[in-house]
Amino acid sequence: MTTYASVDDLLAAARSSLERLDPRQACDRVAAGALIVDIRPGWQRESDGEIPGSVIVERNHLEWRLHPASGASLPQASDGQEWIVVCTEGYTSSLAASSLVSLGLQASDLVGGIHAWRAAGLPVVAGPSPVGVTTSS
Repeated sequence: MTTYASVDDLLAAARSSLERLDPRQACDRVAAGALIVDIRPGWQRESDGEIPGSVIVERNHLEWRLHPASGASLPQASDGQEWIVVCTEGYTSSLAASSLVSLGLQASDLVGGIHAWRAAGLPVVAGPSPVGVTTSS
C-alpha cells in the first residue's frame, strides 16, 4: 500500500490516473453517451444547484452504485459506461473518479466542479434531487 506525505500528494496521484475534463469537454462527452454523476451531499446541491441530466449518488455509495457487478448498482451502471464525477470544486471528484478507475470503470472528473460548470455559462437546475435519480433536463 502506498503512503502519501500529504493530501496534496494523494490528490496528485489520484489525478495522474485520470483524463480530467473542463466543462465544454464534459458536455461533448455527455453528447457521446457519458453520464455525469454528482457526488455532493444534498445541502451543497441545494446551495449550488445541479447539472441537468446528472445522476445523483452521494460519495459514500458511489462505488457500489456504479459498479455493474456490485449487487447494488443503478440501472445506468453497465459495462463500458463512461462516468464524469462532479463535486463542488473538483477535489473530491478526483479522488472518487480515481477509485472508480481502480475498479476498472471508465471515469474522469470535472475540473473546477459545479463552480466551473456554472462559470462556463452551462445550465444548472435547482436542487436537491433525491439520491439515485437523474436530475431533470
